[in-house]
Amino acid sequence: MAKLYFRYGAMNSGKTTALLQVAHNYEEKGMKILILKPSVDTKGNEKIVSRLGISRKVDFLISIEDSVKNILEKFKDSVHCILVDEVQFLKEYQIDELFEISVMWNIPVICYGLRTDFLMNGFEGSRRLLLIAHSIEELKTICGCGSKAIVNARKVNGEFVFYGEQCVIDGEKNVEYESLCGKCFMMKK
Repeated sequence: MAKLYFRYGAMNSGKTTALLQVAHNYEEKGMKILILKPSVDTKGNEKIVSRLGISRKVDFLISIEDSVKNILEKFKDSVHCILVDEVQFLKEYQIDELFEISVMWNIPVICYGLRTDFLMNGFEGSRRLLLIAHSIEELKTICGCGSKAIVNARKVNGEFVFYGEQCVIDGEKNVEYESLCGKCFMMKK
């Protein structure tokens, strides 16, 4: 039976790079994959972009109103794996559909994303995955102090901020993020 996977980590932990490697591995074996990302993630527009400088066009941009199941229905007998980048931005019902796809269509669905936002609150898609994914794996990165980073601290114009809307894409509105350990986050706060 195929599974629903959630691979999460702070920013700069290599999530998109790992997704691209998995895609390569499947395709090298002659297997078909589909890559999805939420349309709210405007970084790279219709591409997923790794901080290493590699990118790839996605097969589908998913809006918050889309049924993932309806979009992928015609591929259920021809695809070997579904890969989702920035999964935290999906809605709970869309995560439930990914679970159903993995179980009922017997297609592995591997999701990559953040667990929490810049205030350490859960994203809707991530919260649901933490509850129902068959497999949960943390991809690790480090804070500037050398400890394991767990928080994506938001900076606006180079200054740390602790207010604002949950979803602001890195590089937009003078926003950037820095991966921090819990202690460094609390010291900045």
